[in-house]
Amino acid sequence: MNSLRTKLTVLLVAAIMVVVAGSTFFFLYVLGPRPERTGPHHEIAQIKLLLDLIKDPAATGNDLAGIRSAPPDGWFDPEASRQLTRAMEASGTPETVTVYRHEFGEGASAVVRLADGRFLVLPIGMMPPPPNGLPLVLFGWLFLIAIGTTGVVIVAVHRMTQPLEIIERAVAEIGPDGELPKLEETGTTEVRAAAIAINRLSLRLRSAIEGRMRIVAAAAHDLRTPLTRMRLRAEFLEDEREQWLADLSELDRIADSAIRLVREEVEGAGDEAVALDRLVKDLTLELQQTGLKVDLLRCDPVTVPGRPIALKRAVRNLMVNAATHGRAARIGVSAEADKGVLVIEDDGPGIPDALMARVFEPFFRVDPARQAVIPGAGLGLAIAYEIVTRHGGRLSLANRPGGGLLQRMELPRMIEAEDAAVMENGTAGAARNGRSSRI
Repeated sequence: MNSLRTKLTVLLVAAIMVVVAGSTFFFLYVLGPRPERTGPHHEIAQIKLLLDLIKDPAATGNDLAGIRSAPPDGWFDPEASRQLTRAMEASGTPETVTVYRHEFGEGASAVVRLADGRFLVLPIGMMPPPPNGLPLVLFGWLFLIAIGTTGVVIVAVHRMTQPLEIIERAVAEIGPDGELPKLEETGTTEVRAAAIAINRLSLRLRSAIEGRMRIVAAAAHDLRTPLTRMRLRAEFLEDEREQWLADLSELDRIADSAIRLVREEVEGAGDEAVALDRLVKDLTLELQQTGLKVDLLRCDPVTVPGRPIALKRAVRNLMVNAATHGRAARIGVSAEADKGVLVIEDDGPGIPDALMARVFEPFFRVDPARQAVIPGAGLGLAIAYEIVTRHGGRLSLANRPGGGLLQRMELPRMIEAEDAAVMENGTAGAARNGRSSRI
């Protein structure tokens, strides 16, 4: 009985029955004729009129039946009048009978005009409503049923399906790591079954991802032991010693990059305020000291939420990628609406459009397209993409029309933190100015 299907079925049947009963009652007892008063009132009134006329031809009758100088109050019923007139003609008395209906529930009167100009008024039972009014009544009845049923079903179905919004919100809250939030396993049978299935799916996905990360981390970690032994043995080699050490260093960088990538996938992003402009300035100076050609063209104050070390690693990878593969890096930091934007341009050969969709894949390299062999593990962009995505941002690459590559990183911006920093700097500046003036 707790099934959503059963509840909806019962609800629809009950709603239709209630609305039909309510509409019928409304039309029959509110808009329709009221029940006739019990007793033979009409017949008694007509008998009394006949007796009065026999005893006294000048008598005018009683309240219900009699001879009047004018027709009774009410609205003229043409169809009932035609029916009674045809019935009189069929009985051999060609008299015109006019039917006047009184207010709802008060009956009707048959009126015959006499030769002296007066009117014979006789009470009659309620005649059937004219057929011309049937379609309007039918349409009104159906309209009330449709409106009532729709209203009841909409309200009840909304209340019954409201728990499904929990599942919809949970799916919408899936983070960049692909992890589903745990749902409460309550509600109807269908809602509980869906919540249980989603929770089970979330556990399996998390287990599969963690297993994959453990395998990669274990493989990268296990590489260090044979690499260390090979490095020690290479020290005793006379010929090709430098080549051996270079290859071992390359393998060591690959293992280290793999471990860093695993850490970025298993660690969550924090909410510490990071000054992106200051971070980029520090990295620019650091890379310039190592001999890389890096120029900072624009650096607006921008504050983003995240982990400083992870964001520094992502920005460094992007800047090194442009300075090495692209021969030079031109950097700009700006604030756009609610986003902090980092743009890095280089003068390299760019990336073929056919390979652009694969640039963020781990261990993917585009050396043949760049016509250069540069040491690296092919994980720099993959790590940067993972970090930016986990911080709720977006990283995109595009070839510049005039040649070279454009890297664009967008991160959510902390406007409140920037305003506070501006106010703090302004207060500190005012204080310094005040001290200077006093001196």
